Amino acid sequence: MSLYHPVKIGNLSLPGNLFLAPVAGYSDRAFRSICAECGADFAYTEMVSSEALTRNNEKTENLMSRAPNEKAYAVQIFGGNPGTMADAARIVLERTSAECIDINGGCPVPKIIKSNAGSALTRDPEHLYKIVSAVVEAVEGRVPVTVKFRLGWDSENITWKECAEAAIKAGSAAVTMHGRTRAQGYEGKSDWNALSELVKFVREKSGGTIPVFGSGDAFTPEDAKRMLETTDVDAVMFARGAMGNPFLFTKTREFLTKGTITEIPVEKRIQAGFRELELLVQDHGEIAACREARKRFCAYSKGLEGSAALRKEIVAAETVEDYRTAFKNYL
Repeated sequence: MSLYHPVKIGNLSLPGNLFLAPVAGYSDRAFRSICAECGADFAYTEMVSSEALTRNNEKTENLMSRAPNEKAYAVQIFGGNPGTMADAARIVLERTSAECIDINGGCPVPKIIKSNAGSALTRDPEHLYKIVSAVVEAVEGRVPVTVKFRLGWDSENITWKECAEAAIKAGSAAVTMHGRTRAQGYEGKSDWNALSELVKFVREKSGGTIPVFGSGDAFTPEDAKRMLETTDVDAVMFARGAMGNPFLFTKTREFLTKGTITEIPVEKRIQAGFRELELLVQDHGEIAACREARKRFCAYSKGLEGSAALRKEIVAAETVEDYRTAFKNYL
């Protein structure tokens, strides 16, 4: 089988295996739309609080909006209470057209862990089982439910095998692992050997019916190829590598299918940033969008000549016109 290939998640068929990960504060519908345009086969919303969703928080609901050009997407939810997670899953189905619901078992942020969610679930695979079971039961087979988790809590508590077993037993249609522990955060190296072991374990347990997706340290087309070859995961999830670089999907697909990488002209990269800004303005209005776009344009401008001076203009930008002035040499 070619390294670039279709993937099935339960009853959902996807054309390829290059995914955009759920990235807090980043993977809103504006960014997902640009990634879809650049060749992402599937994308996840940033994590949505089950507690906020069941309290009808408007901001939380906005996080779930579908991008107009997304053929399929997943809403990722987090929470520590099985009943609330089940209610949140029902709300997702009522208010969105998402093709999949993903459960966050990997976020290492303290405030998420305090609510017994995110990486806290790696400490208690039995509780993870209860949460996944509740969500699977709530969706009644209408969409597949998937789970993302980490290696474990810390180097003394590596629990990926127990988490995978709990997820499969509870009815998860796919599992994703970020190859770091909660204690590592985003430091150190992602453990691809464990990812490879997870693939073997899940295939054995599920008879090959449940796909495994890999996350962590995929920053370039070469990284993606190496992950697919060395771990045998069914799909690669790009996270930080795609920030300001949605063409990572374009280049990776080309590399996996043709063995070549065509460099993207700087102008094209900046134009993608402005399309993202335009979508942000539609969703949030100009003031909020321009503030949000500062970190994004800092990422888009990485490596440009005179980028330090350019960044000063970016972080002071208040209007779309300010951004146009800053990037006048590239438009």
